[in-house]
Order: sequence, then structure tokens, then C-alpha cells
Amino acid sequence: MSVITSLISKSLNLSNKNVDSTIKLLNEGATIPFISRYRKEDTGGLDEVEISNIKELNDKYIELEKRKEFIIKSISEQEKLTTELENRIIDCWDSTQLEDIYLPFKPKRQTRAEIARKKGLEDLAKWLMDQKSGSAETKATEFVKGDVANTDEALKGARDIIAELVNEDSEARNKVRNIFSREAVITSKVVKGKEEEAEKYKDYFDFSSALAKCPSHRLLAIRRAEGEGFLRVSISVDDERSLEQLVPMYAKNDTEAADHVEDAVVDGYKRLLKPSIETEFANISKEKADESAIKVFTVNLRQLLLAPPLGQQRILGVDPGYRSGCKLVCLDEQGNLLHNETIYPHPPQNEFSKAASKVSMLISTYKIDAIAIGNGTASRETERFITNIRYDKEVKVFVVSESGASVYSASKIAREEFPEYDVTVRGAVSIGRRLSDPLAELVKIDAKSIGVGQYQHDVDQTKLKRSLDQTVESCVNLVGVNVNTASKQLLTYVSGLGESLAQKIVDYRSENGAFESRKELMKVPRLGAKAFEQAAGFLRIPTADNPLDNSAVHPESYNVVEKMAKDLNSSVNELIGNKELIENIDIKRYKSDRVGTETLTDILQELEKPGRDPRSKVQVLEFDSSIRTINDVKEGIIVNGIVTNITNFGCFVDFGIKENGLIHISEMADRFISNPAEVVSLHQHVKVKVISVDLERKRIQLSLRDLN
Repeated sequence: MSVITSLISKSLNLSNKNVDSTIKLLNEGATIPFISRYRKEDTGGLDEVEISNIKELNDKYIELEKRKEFIIKSISEQEKLTTELENRIIDCWDSTQLEDIYLPFKPKRQTRAEIARKKGLEDLAKWLMDQKSGSAETKATEFVKGDVANTDEALKGARDIIAELVNEDSEARNKVRNIFSREAVITSKVVKGKEEEAEKYKDYFDFSSALAKCPSHRLLAIRRAEGEGFLRVSISVDDERSLEQLVPMYAKNDTEAADHVEDAVVDGYKRLLKPSIETEFANISKEKADESAIKVFTVNLRQLLLAPPLGQQRILGVDPGYRSGCKLVCLDEQGNLLHNETIYPHPPQNEFSKAASKVSMLISTYKIDAIAIGNGTASRETERFITNIRYDKEVKVFVVSESGASVYSASKIAREEFPEYDVTVRGAVSIGRRLSDPLAELVKIDAKSIGVGQYQHDVDQTKLKRSLDQTVESCVNLVGVNVNTASKQLLTYVSGLGESLAQKIVDYRSENGAFESRKELMKVPRLGAKAFEQAAGFLRIPTADNPLDNSAVHPESYNVVEKMAKDLNSSVNELIGNKELIENIDIKRYKSDRVGTETLTDILQELEKPGRDPRSKVQVLEFDSSIRTINDVKEGIIVNGIVTNITNFGCFVDFGIKENGLIHISEMADRFISNPAEVVSLHQHVKVKVISVDLERKRIQLSLRDLN
């Protein structure tokens, strides 16, 4: 067992065996969805989050090992590497401590201490540090030569050397770190003359908070305002308290030399050590705020991607508008565009009757089952217009989020899908398809543009992308993908595929027709055994002869199912969905070194409901028809709404007008909650009470307490 395995096991409180097996699978190229679903015996049933945490820590420690190798090489080239120092570096697994060890040996710019050393003042600094009795002034005369003009310059240079030694002393740095961790205060002040321009950051014009207690959304807002040049921000502690701990470490007696040492410690703290630790804590607090914001984003994104689908029905997609009209698109069960045109039911044209006749005709002609209306400009008016039309059949009307639809409509993906249509048609198609299958449509859009984040442009973009990609991959593989209808973008996120193989599957499908079995995937160019192993269980073929090809049972386990069917004197076809037969299966009979209880339990669940969609059913939400604008909203009324975004400080709710209301975290329950996700989820239907309306700032405060 490696040191890294042991460190990860201890950090995550997992067994060494399970961590070691997981790392081995990851190193062999297995994906997180594949490991969590099909290698439960190896990992002890670890879920995706636990496997992801193992991967993240493993990657971090591997990078740390590379850094240690570089540091050892650097110090060795300076001919300063001792066996003791090398062992300290090798045994260090904390990046901060490692950098502290390296700091005295790190190549420096032309510092004041380095200039003093070149003037030959290092011995004077050592004499001062010894703090013997005697005149420092007299001792300094020995060093007045060459570039040293006088004793004051000699003593100043010696103090510069001591100041740098204090800054590079790991014990001193840890003392100051401990003070910062307990007492650091973040302060922000508005830049003089920028008050009007920075109005939206007014809450932070004269702001102060304990750094450890500053919520992530506040910290990110402060840092954004600082980056825009509106605020001056600092992180500080009580200097006197810090110096009370630092000075006695170096100034040991009442000699004249000790006085110089004390002056050097004060200078080293204020000029070097404190700014260094302040920067360190600024970075640490930013990283923590990033992690918190990214977590909120990924939770929201997961809920959005797993929103209930309407399924394969004929849909009329509507992108509402006033002057430019409402763009209509008719889609078949597979989301293919059948027809498009524009109607003008709203001002200034007011072609109400003509538009109503057109919609009614399209519903009848294209056998439309449901209508999807984008929730942007003119959405509420368009919904009222659509629902007031009489149809010759039942047609359900849904309002869907159109966040990111404009991004999709102008993208390369949209141009490839609809080269002959403009952005308005593409946007309406995206709105319609989102009702049919939100996951399949939203994977085509950059996740940052979907509108469910918090300060997404201010966080570490590399970490954000990695986290969002992993979330999309998890959702796609949880639901499963019909290999014969899936877009290239959807296939890209299937375990083991990626963009290149996804394109090759689409190309093969175009040239050879629909796949008839999972085995046929092996004929796709460059799709080898490893990719097939990783992907096959997540790909579905509804028309396959073997019903298991349309289930989450992995091909490597087909022989187990066949044996179960044989032992029951039935066929696989007869076994699938037959609860009575399945209940007679004793899984102990089918256990082996490769297939354990966890896998067999999953197989039985899948046989009972093959290819089941884990998503719930879509529901229609009816808004209060009497509320059309913010002027209709009154304190105390209770309305239906839908959660559109979740942040660390609360959630936003659409209840049928342009402005979304905010439920602050303190108004979510009659108990303390630390995370809004404990109470609400994205797209959840809720009853909310209006507790305040600010018409000037167009802000509405809502409450959930005692209502849900």
C-alpha cells in the first residue's frame, strides 16, 4: 500500500483496500460512473462523490510529489541539500509546509537582504543574533568598507538579513498563520469618487467581518468589486498581538544587539511576513469561496439536467416576443423540426385573432400534444394568449426556462443542426426540446450559460469546468442514452467515449443505419475493448433482439442473467419485468469472485424495471392569473411559484412576473438551516408568501415558513 493511499484513506475515512482498488481502476482508465455502477465489489460500493474525492486527492498528491522532486533538484543544484533536509521534504505531504521548507532556498529577486549579503554583512547579522554584550555600533565599524559607507548602513543591512530570516522561519510563519486563522478580519472600503459607479456594491462600501465567518457569496462579491476597481480590500490581524508572540522568539535579552534584533523582527513582520500570510489567506479564502460557489452550481446543474422530461410527444415550441413576434416551431416525437413561422398577438401589431387561428391550425395539422413557452420577454402574456385558445384536443401548456437558448442558437452546434434557419428558429427549437428531454438539449450548451450559478465568472474557471463536466457526465450516465437517437453532444458525455468516438458513432449510424445490438458498437472505428467496456452499460438499444441491450445490465453480466433464466426454465425475455419470477431468484447461487452481492442486486432491480428513467414526471404549474406585474404584488399574499435558482444565501422563485422573488435562507424554515438545498430543489413547485415589495429597486422578498 502506498503512502498516498494511506493519506487518502485517513482524510476521507475510507478503508485502505477500497481506496487502493479505486485508484488502480482510475489508473487503468475507468471512469467514475463506470466504477460506481459496475465495480462495486472492488470499491466496497463507493458512490460517485466518494470516488471523485479519491480521484481529486490522488491527483493533488501526485502533483505534490512532482513539486517535491523539483524542490530537491533545485536545492541539490545549489549544493545545499543535506540528508536531513531531503528526508524532511520527502516526508512532507502538506503543500504549505513544503513551500515553507523551500522558502530559504528559493531563488530570489534582488531583495534588501540579498544586497546586504553581497556587501558582506551576514557576519554582522549573526553577531546581532547571538545577542552578546557589547556595542553594536563598535562592532559595525568592522564592516564599514567597500559599498558600506557607515555604521548606520551596516546595521541596517544586518537588520534586513535578520528580517528575511524571520520571514523564512517556518515556526514564525506558523505562529502568524495561527493568529490569522483565529482572528483575521476582512475589510473593504469604497474607492473615493467611485461611490455612484459602484452603487450595486453599496453594502460593502464600509464593510468588516471576521474572515472565517464571511459567507462565500459576500467574499466573491467583494473580490469582484475589488477587481473592477471599486473597493480597496485588506485582510488583517492585531499587529501588537502578533509581535508579542514573535519578538520573544528572537530577542532574548536586554543587550544592544537584542534591540537591533527586535527592530528587525518588527520590520520583517510588517514588510515581509504579514503581507505574505495576508496573500496566503486571501488565496485560501478565495479557494474556499470558489469551492462553495462551484458546489452550489453543480447541485443546481444536476437538478436542472435531471428535470422531469415530457418524453416523446409532439411539441409546439414558442419563443415569445412583442414587436418581433412569437416564433413558433412544430417538433415531432424525436424533436425534428416540422414547421416554423411567426405570429404577432401582442402590441404593437395586436393580431390576436389571426395569431389564435394560426396556433389552432398548427395544433391540429401537426397533432401537437404539448406547448412549451420560453420564460423570457412577453412570456406571461403569451401564456395567457395560448391558454385562452380553444383546441379540438387536450393540449398541456408548460413554461420552460430559456436560459442559454440564445447561446445555443448562435453556436456552431446549432448551425450544424439547422444550417438553413436563423437564430430565432433555433432558439424556439431549443425551448421545445427542453420540454421533451431537458438533459439531451441542455448538454449542447455551455453549462455556465444555463443561468443556475452564483458568481460563476469569478471562480477558478478550470475547477469550475472540471466540476461541471463531471456533473453532466454523471447525469447522462445515470439516465442512459439511446445510441440510435442521441446527438453527438449527448454521446460525448457517455462513459468512455468523448468527442472523437461520439462523432464516429454518429458517422457509423449515418452510413450503416441504426445499431441492432450493443455488440455492433465494436464495429465503430477506433472503439476498442476498453471503450466498449466503459460505455456499453450506459448505451440503450430499444429495438435490439436481446432485451438486455436496452437495460443497464452490462454485457459482461449477460451470462449471469441467462443462467438465472435457464434455472427458472424461462427465457431472458420472459424473465424481464416478471416480478414473480425475479422474486424466486436466490442471488447467492450466482456469486463469484467477479460478481458479488452488490452487482447481483443491481441486476435484479434492472430486470424488474429495465431501462427505467430515474427522473420524475413533468408537472404543469399554474400561476395566479391576477398577478401580471410587480405592481400587482402585495405583502401578505400567497402565490404558487417555481424555484429558478439556488444560492448560498437563499433561492429565487418565479411566480409569473418579470421579477423573481427571493426567499432568504432565514425564511425557508422554522429551524436553522445552513444550506438552502436542505429545503428546496431547482424547479420545485412551492407556495410562497410575499413579505415585502420594493418597487423602486424591483425586489420582492418571499417566505416559505409555515407554508410547505
